[in-house]
Amino acid sequence: MRILVKGAGVAGLTVAWQLYRHGFDVTIVDRAEKVGLGASGFAGGMLAPWCERESAEEPVLTLGRTAADWWEAALPGQVHRRGTLVVAGVRDAGELDRFAQRTSGWEWLDEAAIAALEPDLAGLFRKALFFRQEAHLDPRQALSALTAGLEEARMRFVFGTTGDAGHYDRVVDCTGAARIGRLPELRGVRGEMLALETAEIKLSRPVRLLHPRHPIYIVPRERSRFMVGATMIESEDAGPITTRSLMELLNAAYALHPAFGEARLVETGAGVRPAYPDNLPRVTEEGDTIHVNGLYRHGFLLAPAMAGEVARRLRALQQPERRAS
Repeated sequence: MRILVKGAGVAGLTVAWQLYRHGFDVTIVDRAEKVGLGASGFAGGMLAPWCERESAEEPVLTLGRTAADWWEAALPGQVHRRGTLVVAGVRDAGELDRFAQRTSGWEWLDEAAIAALEPDLAGLFRKALFFRQEAHLDPRQALSALTAGLEEARMRFVFGTTGDAGHYDRVVDCTGAARIGRLPELRGVRGEMLALETAEIKLSRPVRLLHPRHPIYIVPRERSRFMVGATMIESEDAGPITTRSLMELLNAAYALHPAFGEARLVETGAGVRPAYPDNLPRVTEEGDTIHVNGLYRHGFLLAPAMAGEVARRLRALQQPERRAS
């Protein structure tokens, strides 16, 4: 069965990888000139279903708890299983209790335990929540590695177009925000991030700083860089980061550690993330097209589960063909 996958973001590439593993003939098309230029390239890359449960429905946990295993199997060595640290300032200590009440899979840490886990945070926070089972990866590295693996397996990529060149048995549309206004109930949620560079602080895992108005996460990257994100604004504006958001993210990073005040601002980014009313992704069908959309802020976490669902549906379509032959 020949499959056309539209979109080379995290949804499209995980679908293509899953279909390749099941023996499908896959072609991937994308209107960008290369992988990683869309919203997926600005993601945090946190595989954190227990933390996300704080503001998300139960399926985020049930579908996302195996994501780290999926990514590790697909990209050995690129998944960092170091957990997630959740902290709050002294005045916002109640936010930690609230976060704990809404989540599971955590353990309380005192000042000494925080310092043992992240030495550069020593003395800055009195207590924290540690989600030991969580993981993270670098989104751009993951997207590039998936692309390289699919190319090595002789799956075809066509960049700079969304056209349907050739005949395909089924189309899997993973074009995300491009389908807003075309898929029922799909809306856009603007997200903004920035990247800081400093050798003055080292972190081994994502750290979430709780705040009543501006909660953020900081994810360590290579070469002394840190991804800081992210805003969640009900807007379909894909323009550059706003001054207000930039100040809020920078202030929050400084609140986590004063060394970020001297960091270099090396990148800012903004993108529109597609979301359904319940903020959960969906796999839907329309004729010969399967739509995978609504991954919102859970792209790398829930894309493997969505890819598995697409593979199950397409394999079910193959069964009658095999019996007929």
